[in-house]
Amino acid sequence: MKFIIQRVSKAQVKVQDKTVGKIDKGFMVLIGITHTDTKQIVDYLVNKLISLRVFQDQKNKMNLSLKDINGSLLLVSQFTLYANCQSGNRPSFTEAAKPEIANKLYEYIIEKCKQEVPDVQTGIFGANMQIDLTNDGPVTIILEK
Repeated sequence: MKFIIQRVSKAQVKVQDKTVGKIDKGFMVLIGITHTDTKQIVDYLVNKLISLRVFQDQKNKMNLSLKDINGSLLLVSQFTLYANCQSGNRPSFTEAAKPEIANKLYEYIIEKCKQEVPDVQTGIFGANMQIDLTNDGPVTIILEK
């Protein structure tokens, strides 16, 4: 499983020109799921995600977590995080979990995040989405397990 986390001052996701998720300060997270991922991996990564201390404190030091700042989450499933570009010019996506499996784990991720964070927004699994964001910093972190 891969989480590409971007600290944002704002972010939104649209599907067919309709905004389906929108946040202010927090994390926009692209989520890649592979065949071997489990709920235990989700539990570990969600705990890491909400505990990451990458928001500035009063001394401008990255020392505060998402919970500390009462930040929001925008969670977007993105199977292309498991693209394999080793051979040829067309990526292979065989490393990505099948949609039925990936969607169940994506829904579990959302559920776990909602237990910890009051404002959790999402994209739509499998949809063609357009994402607008303002990366704050920029700060981009990759969590993988």
